[in-house]
Amino acid sequence: MADPKKSPPLTRDSVIAAHALIKEYIHYTPVLTNATLTDLASIPQSASDLADTPWAGQKPAKPKIRLWFKCENLQKVGAFKVRGAFHALMRLIAEEGWEARGGRERGVVTHSSGNHAQALALAARTIGVPAHIVMPKISTPSKIAATKRYGARVIFSGSTSTEREAVVEDVIKETGARLVPPYDHPDIMLGQGTLGIELQEQVERMLAEGGKERPKCSFALKGKGETIKGLDAIIAPCGGGGMLSGTAISCEGTGIFVFGAEPSFEGADDCKRGIEQGKRIETVKTLTIADGLRTPVGAYPWSVIYERKLVRQMFSVTEDQIKKALRLVLERMKVIVEPSAVVGLATALFNEDFRRMVERECGEEGWDLGIVFSGGNVSVEALGKMFEVPQAKAERQEGVVGKDGEKIAGNVAG
Repeated sequence: MADPKKSPPLTRDSVIAAHALIKEYIHYTPVLTNATLTDLASIPQSASDLADTPWAGQKPAKPKIRLWFKCENLQKVGAFKVRGAFHALMRLIAEEGWEARGGRERGVVTHSSGNHAQALALAARTIGVPAHIVMPKISTPSKIAATKRYGARVIFSGSTSTEREAVVEDVIKETGARLVPPYDHPDIMLGQGTLGIELQEQVERMLAEGGKERPKCSFALKGKGETIKGLDAIIAPCGGGGMLSGTAISCEGTGIFVFGAEPSFEGADDCKRGIEQGKRIETVKTLTIADGLRTPVGAYPWSVIYERKLVRQMFSVTEDQIKKALRLVLERMKVIVEPSAVVGLATALFNEDFRRMVERECGEEGWDLGIVFSGGNVSVEALGKMFEVPQAKAERQEGVVGKDGEKIAGNVAG
């Protein structure tokens, strides 16, 4: 990896420069809207929706939220990760003396169970350097296969971070390869932040083409009578924090608020809890269905999210809320995304703290809210299991029915 001390400053201008550096290698992914989901975001939740939540028995919020979806599920390798991988590699090969020291022959190494593995493999193949990818043995077979198809050498390890890092050290000793971490590096963050620049530009253009001009509803501009076209806020998923922090940097000085969203299951909301405690939480052990968000926030992202306070607030959502949001995207938008990608949407639809904030601050004006769909790497089998009817699942486990629901033994009620 390039020396972090020699990375560009973590500023919006640096994100714009990163975009210019990598734009020929990435997709300019679309921004979609959906009237049904926008309507749902602006309808109060019912009493049954709020039952068994911290807001049970309370009057539901009635915010006005217009949703804009940045579709990184349609990015190369199916996720935003390719942005950071290309930027990190472009910065590395530009490092003085790197090629003279045999850097191109030695290549790069990382550890990842999925999206970053594929992203670095593709970037390395494109630029012409070897890639050594350490993947846990329990990684999804389809992601292992995809990483190999991009030409990377895959080395297997145990599933813990300690086991992964030990194998990475062995690879570095063997090959002299340079480490490209998944998220905890300024070059990665600046690369991921390029999606924020695109999202801002795209929404401004779409609103201008639609002839819609509205006052921007934020503390920075409220009451000044300024009429602009653009986003009020962006909400993005947070695992290691590279994409959230990069997006926050891309919005600095624009008046656009940035929020983070995490699963709450088994302590996966480490960034939210860390902010509440005033200290970064360095370890997370969770099996949330949002498997891309199982990592603790990194030190460099933390410096942007918490210390510089470029992320206004973190929110968390339950597994059921993630599933509900995922089902809505699949059925109403006809778009394939992974569970990690919808935690921001779940926040906008179901987290009453977030919804009350929007209602309180903007009233009838409402917010234009950017939602980052971070990726779409999910198998048909995984989606089927996620939405399987419990009775059918139990019957199949008992050998009563086949996977397609066909009766194969005994009697099936109903």
